[in-house]
Amino acid sequence: MENYKKSKVVEKESPLPFTDLPSDIIEMKVKDGSKIRNLMGYAIAKMESDSVQQILFSGSGKAVSKAITCVEIMKRRQKGLHQVTKVFFKQTEEIWEPIVPTAGLDNLTVKRNVPAICVLLSKDQLDAQTPGYQAPGSFNAFWLETLKAESQGQMKRKRSGGRGAGGKTGKYPRSGGRGEFYKKS
Repeated sequence: MENYKKSKVVEKESPLPFTDLPSDIIEMKVKDGSKIRNLMGYAIAKMESDSVQQILFSGSGKAVSKAITCVEIMKRRQKGLHQVTKVFFKQTEEIWEPIVPTAGLDNLTVKRNVPAICVLLSKDQLDAQTPGYQAPGSFNAFWLETLKAESQGQMKRKRSGGRGAGGKTGKYPRSGGRGEFYKKS
């Protein structure tokens, strides 16, 4: 590949994984170079208006994590949003051209399957039986349960003493602490 340079990347258009979306839905196409601040400024302004009921975030490749971040910010700002997440692959084609055209090398086409995500957020109730559905507030219940389990685990560790198996040997034995070493006689 040292004799080639990438000339362009073509992303094949694939239909959205949601079939019954209204034609006027706001679709936020997140790219890896998108600024979250800009995306969220527009999306939050639209969702706060009464005319918009649903918004769709989509991203592929390196933009998947940025799309998820946008969704989580939106869910924290707008309480009570229903969510359906679909994960799939998009096909991209990379076209590589020879660095030296007179070398007799042909153009190369590399096809890649890139991970992609689409997340539908809705103020209205969505079908709870749909795979990838997340009810409003289910995020909070999960984290409350996790924090409770972690705090119980920490309490158990605190009760054990924390000084290892140890008796009173070591640099500073338990009985006197550091104070005994610094007393003037």
